Amino acid sequence: MENQITCIIVDDEESARDVLSNLVTRFCPQLKIIATCCDVVQAVKTIKKMQPQVVFLDIEMPNYAGYELVSFFEEVNFEIIFVTAYDQYAIKAFEISAVDYLLKPVEIDRLKSAVEKLTTKIELNQTESNYKALTQNLKSDKLSKLVIKQNGSHIITDTKDIIAIEAQEAYSCIHTSTGSYLMSKNLKHFEKTLDHNNNFFRTHKSWIVNLSHLINFSKSKLEIELSKNIIAKLSKYKKPEFEERITQ
Repeated sequence: MENQITCIIVDDEESARDVLSNLVTRFCPQLKIIATCCDVVQAVKTIKKMQPQVVFLDIEMPNYAGYELVSFFEEVNFEIIFVTAYDQYAIKAFEISAVDYLLKPVEIDRLKSAVEKLTTKIELNQTESNYKALTQNLKSDKLSKLVIKQNGSHIITDTKDIIAIEAQEAYSCIHTSTGSYLMSKNLKHFEKTLDHNNNFFRTHKSWIVNLSHLINFSKSKLEIELSKNIIAKLSKYKKPEFEERITQ
């Protein structure tokens, strides 16, 4: 098949490498496996020599964790699909940083879906900034970066610069210090994503606010004034908890 996407598989377990190799060969004709590696050090040498477009990368490996691979490169000019047996928080970070991932044991449909996403992403040339955000997220107890897809590009924003998140039907509007952006994620998604960050509080069925951007709130109108003249709603059921949080 012409114009195949070149890839390598990195996993410290030979059986895992073999299983994934067989699945890719059988079900993903758009990919061409050019090498397999047993650890990050070998992968670095292989990537520099063979210049694959995609790396299937296990997370839990001896000596270096999979996500540390990017620290060996001044410029990340390849895509990564992470492969993991567990670590739910890492998966959360991958999703927010727009990184594809597969859970072991790898399901065929999930593999196909990841490869479909990959063929679109590979043309965007936005990988380096995304992986920097990913690495920061993984090294922190809190999510520190959010990747916002906007008009075919990716905007990296610090979570501290998020003023509020407003539900708009099946979408969410991310209000930041530099502007507002619409994302195709519901508010529940962001509530779960930001649950490690105590600055964020769900004030209403349609609002999550960053308490560090709080300016004022009206008890009678049940409205919250935030930075950039953003006015959020406060549910009467959330009012006691909200007042307790802002007085702590």
